[in-house]
Amino acid sequence: MDVRLRDARPGDEAAIREVTLASYAQYAETLGPLWALYRENIVATLASVAPAEQIVAEAKGDIVGAVLLYPGGAVMSEGPGAGPVATKWPEVRLLAVPPAERGRGIATALMRECARRARAVGAEALTLHTTDMMQAAVRLYERMGFARDPALDWSPAPGLTVKGFRLPLPSGEAP
Repeated sequence: MDVRLRDARPGDEAAIREVTLASYAQYAETLGPLWALYRENIVATLASVAPAEQIVAEAKGDIVGAVLLYPGGAVMSEGPGAGPVATKWPEVRLLAVPPAERGRGIATALMRECARRARAVGAEALTLHTTDMMQAAVRLYERMGFARDPALDWSPAPGLTVKGFRLPLPSGEAP
């Protein structure tokens, strides 16, 4: 794989936003009127990523993937009408690889880097949230050893459940 992972730098914001929106645009039709709110949430999250670490995948000088890794204890809003929730463990958000770059192992590399960083700070687990419409992402997470954790679920809108997943991080093991 000719991709290098690194922390995002000042000046990367526009490329990260473009890659992330391109990655999630495939869900616009499925979400219907909720897409506008979801897109707005993505843009707002990317505009102010602190306290998350923002990791990018770069190939030939171009950003081809990105992810946010929030530390354990970070307070995150869980959507319209929901109050803030503090994460117990580090949390992955907005894993993004645009369609033209998929199939090269970029998402796996970004997720492994998140697990490595979480393990490096002594975290017992790494968590994330996803939905049933994100089938390829769910398959990736399950291949890496993430398991459903219904205690982490939440519902931003009637009929939509955002499902929690957790990866145990025994020290010394790589996902």
